Amino acid sequence: MTKNTSPTPPSETGRSFKELPLSPAMLAILDQLEYRTMTPIQAASLPITLAGKDLIAQAKTGSGKTAAFSLPLLTKLNPRRFAVQAMVLCPTRELADQVTQELRRLARFADNIKILSLCGGATMRPQRESLEHGAHIVVGTPGRIMDHLERGSLNLEALDTLVLDEADRMLDMGFYDDISFVIKHCPAQRQTMLFSATYPEGIAGLAKKFMREPQQITLEEKHEASKIRQRFYEVSEGERLQTVATLLKHFRPVSTLAFCNTKQQCRDLLDVLQSHGIKALTLNGDLEQRERDQVLIQFANRSCSVLVATDVAARGLDIAQLEAVINVDVTPDPEIHIHRIGRTGRADEDGWAFSICTPADMYRVDCIAKMMGSEPEWHLVEELKTTNDARLVPPMVTLQILGGRKEKIRPGDVLGALTGEAGFTREQVGKINVTDMSTYVAVARNIAREAVKKLSAGKVKGKTVKVRSLED
Repeated sequence: MTKNTSPTPPSETGRSFKELPLSPAMLAILDQLEYRTMTPIQAASLPITLAGKDLIAQAKTGSGKTAAFSLPLLTKLNPRRFAVQAMVLCPTRELADQVTQELRRLARFADNIKILSLCGGATMRPQRESLEHGAHIVVGTPGRIMDHLERGSLNLEALDTLVLDEADRMLDMGFYDDISFVIKHCPAQRQTMLFSATYPEGIAGLAKKFMREPQQITLEEKHEASKIRQRFYEVSEGERLQTVATLLKHFRPVSTLAFCNTKQQCRDLLDVLQSHGIKALTLNGDLEQRERDQVLIQFANRSCSVLVATDVAARGLDIAQLEAVINVDVTPDPEIHIHRIGRTGRADEDGWAFSICTPADMYRVDCIAKMMGSEPEWHLVEELKTTNDARLVPPMVTLQILGGRKEKIRPGDVLGALTGEAGFTREQVGKINVTDMSTYVAVARNIAREAVKKLSAGKVKGKTVKVRSLED
């Protein structure tokens, strides 16, 4: 195994995609999508993967790794051959959906590249029917991919690229046997790319068993001190949850991810925040997939101020424009703490990271300080100023339209209905998410009721639709 564990040197960053052996059509799409220069992981890995070599890359979520594996995968693809030529395995449906969307954007350089998402939580039959019509790329979770292989609905004989995304998370979630089963159904002559935030023993085992002389890249995760402003607050155990509400009312971030160590703590915090008039939602393993999807859509499109989650529930999430992270409980693992706070302060944005600690947490705080190489910045809760009427109201409301991909609804259809006959402006409409059965659109809070009425009275794609606000 060829190994490069040093951080990417300055010369590796800010480099142009034009240096790579990519087609003019692909370069044009990258330019159109405003991919101006390569991120460190892209600059380090693409010369290796575009040469067809196996790769193990240690990089965090948000580092640009999706494009790092998508470009070599798409470059090799033969659009005229309707067979599964590439597969991406992801730990969660949310990450698989994000990867699928990014692949579809990048795949616009060629006509008719079909990309299918195969995940649990959705019925098998539509997936089987889609596979019968042919697909070039499948993206999915190990369990559901395994189901399709066992039923004979997925044929991997033509596969020449396999990607394991967030491999450490898949192992944490107990997918080792499923992954092994899936890989054994792949042709031996293939390129394998493995991306992981950490490098536990299980990764080395997978690499030794299933990869051919992989090159390894390890990028140190660096967050500029000016980008993420960390503050620690010492409180008693009984004050912990109320302190979250106090922080939110003082700093008033639009989007906050609050991490708890247990599901019960998530539920308790949700009750406290709602009693303060703060619109919060929680992610936990008890939710059905549809409910989980709705929670994530509302948070990502700024219809919900606070998402409360455990580390397990938040795996695979990559939310843009996250103003703050609150560690409601201090994690015993310093690496997880760094991963948590690294979700804010992305790209050109600044971010807050608040940690609420009791005297019993001080050993954990010391471990975090040692790993980060900096002393924690302590502040007093008494410094925080709030008023009782300082409700934290998100700027958007999510509307659900009954009808999605099955009815051939596209985001442009919904945008057209809202900005056309309904008479709203483009600025009053936020993110639009189309799923198989439903379409979700964020609209400015002050037009939400009127938007429901006008959409219900009008038509989307020439048809009358049922519309409701998720806040009703």
